[in-house]
Formats: sequence, C-alpha cells, structure tokens
Amino acid sequence: MEKYVVNGGKRLSGVVQVERAKNSVLPILAGALLTEEQVVIKKCPQIYDVVNMIEILRTLGVRVEFEGENVVIDASGLNQYEVKSEKVKELRSSVYLFGALLGKLKHAKMTYPGGCNIGLRPIDLHLKAFRELGVKIVEEGEFLNCEVDKTNGKEIYLDFPSVGATENIILLTVLSDGKTEIHNPAKEPEIVDLMNFLNSMGAKIYGAGTDIILIDGVKKLHGTEFLPMGDRIEAGTYLLAGAITGGDVEIHGVKSKNISSLVHKLCDNTCKVNMKNDIIYLKSGGRKKPFCLETGPFPFFPTDLQAQTMSLLAVCDGVSVVTENVFEMRFNHVPELIKMGADITVKGRSAFISGVKSLRGANVCAKDLRAGASLILAGLVAEGETIISNAYHIDRGYLHLDKKLTSLGADVRKL
Repeated sequence: MEKYVVNGGKRLSGVVQVERAKNSVLPILAGALLTEEQVVIKKCPQIYDVVNMIEILRTLGVRVEFEGENVVIDASGLNQYEVKSEKVKELRSSVYLFGALLGKLKHAKMTYPGGCNIGLRPIDLHLKAFRELGVKIVEEGEFLNCEVDKTNGKEIYLDFPSVGATENIILLTVLSDGKTEIHNPAKEPEIVDLMNFLNSMGAKIYGAGTDIILIDGVKKLHGTEFLPMGDRIEAGTYLLAGAITGGDVEIHGVKSKNISSLVHKLCDNTCKVNMKNDIIYLKSGGRKKPFCLETGPFPFFPTDLQAQTMSLLAVCDGVSVVTENVFEMRFNHVPELIKMGADITVKGRSAFISGVKSLRGANVCAKDLRAGASLILAGLVAEGETIISNAYHIDRGYLHLDKKLTSLGADVRKL
C-alpha cells in the first residue's frame, strides 16, 4: 500500500491550478451513455475514481480512451444493461449508471454501489423516484434489477435534496416523453454542470440550482465537447492548506461563489481572501481564531470539506464545534487526528475541538477520501514526520496532490 510522508513546519506560498471536478465528471461520464455519437470531456483528471468509472463503462461495450488531457467516449457499442464489474462496490458514483442505463436501454441491473465508508448512504430516494416514474425494481440477491417500458413526465418531490437522486432522475428522464419536474432538488454546482453538459447534447433541462428543475424530454441526444467545472473541494483543500500553515496561496480554476461558505469561515479565522473571476487569493492572518460550522446541502457548508476544516480548527486558539448533518459516519478522521495530539470529543453528530498549540507527527491511516486529505493538512503543520497509509483513498479524488503541495513549499512525498 502506498503512503504519503509529510514533514511539517513549512509555510506554504504560491499558485495552484485545480483540476476539473471529480463530482462533476463522474455523472457526466454516465450521461455520455445517452448518445450514440462521440462525446469529448476536456481536461478529465486521471484520478482513481474516474479511471474506475471508465473501466466499468468499457465492460458495457463502450469505447473510452484518453487522448492527452481529454477523454473520448463512444457509446454506440453499448450492449449490456447488467453491470457486473466488481469496481461498482468501490465506487459510489457508479449509482449514476442506473439512471443512464434506464434512460437509454430501459433496463439496468447492478449491485448497490460502494465507495467511502462514511455512513449508510442509502439509495432509497433514488428508488422511490424511479418507482414513481414507472420503473419496476426487483431485488435479486445482491443485485437490483430495474426495468421500465416507458418513462412519462411526472412531478417528483424529494424528501431530502439528495445530489445523487437529483442527478439520477435527470439521467433517467432526459430521453423520456413529456415533462418531469423535480421539487426540492439538490442545488449543488455539479448538478448545474450536468445540466449544461446534457443541454449541450440537445437536452432541454431548466432550473438546475433552483427550487424546481424541469426536464422536457427529447427523442435523441447528439455528441458534444464539454469542459467540466473546476473542483471546488480541491480548491477548498488548498485554501485550508494555506490557512493552516500561515501562508498565502492563489487558487486558479474555480468560481468563488461555489465555495463561499468556506471563504466566509476562513475570513472569520483572520484570513484575508480576495476573489476575481476564477481566481481566489488567500493570505493567512497568522493567529487562528476558532469558529463553528454545520454541514448541509448547497449553499451550506459542504460535507466534503468538513474533515479538512477540522484539521485547521485543531490548531486554533479556543473551542470550535463542527456538526455533521449529511453523513452519520463522517468523523473517521477524528481518532487519527487525536493520535497527532488534537483535542477532539465527539458527541452524536457534533465534534468539539479544543485547539492545541501544535500537533505532532504520527503514523495514521486514511479511512476515506476526505479524511485522508485532512491528515495531509494536519501533517503540514505538525512537528516532525507524519506517515499516512491507505494513500489510495486520497488519490481517488486528488491528482498529483504531493506535487502541487511541494510546488507551494511543502515537504510531501508519496512512497
């Protein structure tokens, strides 16, 4: 198993270009199945989750190739509705294949998706919406066999603004008859990106990012070339790296409005943040003030930045409280941070962090993607050497993390 080795105590300074968003690229890859014409995804990051999704698509008869920074997809040979790849159990975003295959072939059969162990993450909202749209679902051992004769437009009301359910409904209904309305949809920027991608193929989707999404079904989609949005979670991670080390960093390639909740918290932490177009500049104010946060659906604080932010709070002057409202097991990083000297107590969905003057290097383990990133950040400010095992989890969502941090002046190696 590969490891990251971090020697702390370096002040970070410099410029970082973020990659295209993992959480945008993965549903877009599924959406590429909806046309028989060529689709080009520009500047597609070759991270583990993307590579795994591509390998799953290939098992379905889809031709997918990297051409430089771009990915070229030809789904004209799509000939399988049953997803047999074991990689489904490693990749939560494989869930989008349900909607895409049902939309294209009217049939999909696969196991429940896997991914990070951060909670139950049930797909009951997906399945409930599918049934309302006429999908027949039969559980066959570990497989879900989903089939639909004809998808007619309908009003769907989500009990919770689930990102996955919202995107799966879009993928299922974009080629349907009639109009579908999604009420109480998730509003994440990645959903807007999926809408823009499908619309560039001839879809008629309106209202992504608002309280109601309207999908006016079309008969056919055509090919496209599309540049996904910048990764707001990667950008937030590098902003936090600058803040925790008392440095100054310039992040290129992400819209500040997509992570405004983090920016506001960093300003509370005495950082100075300037934003222009797709560039965010952060200069640490030195002394680190505590603050409290609660995660929630966009535009509230993103759960995918909660763990990284807790590393910053671990070295602030005073007590902070972090409440996790999205996933019930997203405190996997807490025991590892405690090994490094952090003072954190978890009670239910809340973590109480009493800031310490310094962390110390230790042997720790990345239990999931964002937990791993939080340990990298803690290692940047810790005294001595931090060794983070299970590097695979980190590489699922960050491309060349060690090289980018090194370019900012950090001492990070991957072994």
